[in-house]
Amino acid sequence: FFVVPVLLINLLNAIGHLWLEPTGSMAFQVVVATALLLLALLSRSQVVTVQDRVIRLEMRLRLRDALPPDLQPRINELSHRHLIALRFAGDAELPELVREVLDGRLTTSKEIKMRIRQWQPDWLRA
Repeated sequence: FFVVPVLLINLLNAIGHLWLEPTGSMAFQVVVATALLLLALLSRSQVVTVQDRVIRLEMRLRLRDALPPDLQPRINELSHRHLIALRFAGDAELPELVREVLDGRLTTSKEIKMRIRQWQPDWLRA
């Protein structure tokens, strides 16, 4: 929330200086400012991708312990969006929610989240 706006302002400033003083050095400043902004944006997206993969793994492990034997073989039928939404549910309500997802009664992340009664916040989200 701080770094990207600062780097964007830096890029705009570098473009402004290049406009006023078109030299090779100023052009290189624009290239560096662009690279820094892209670095910040791409690193954030990679963090979110890794976080989602960890959530999917964590949820598969939780579901293996929390689901009854008849639902355990169907864990891999859950999409990554389902798993990410289900992470907010407590272990006690997971079997019911998973059954509804697998039966097609809950299809979107929003629908799953609206049905959660005991919300478990994710305080460690990157």
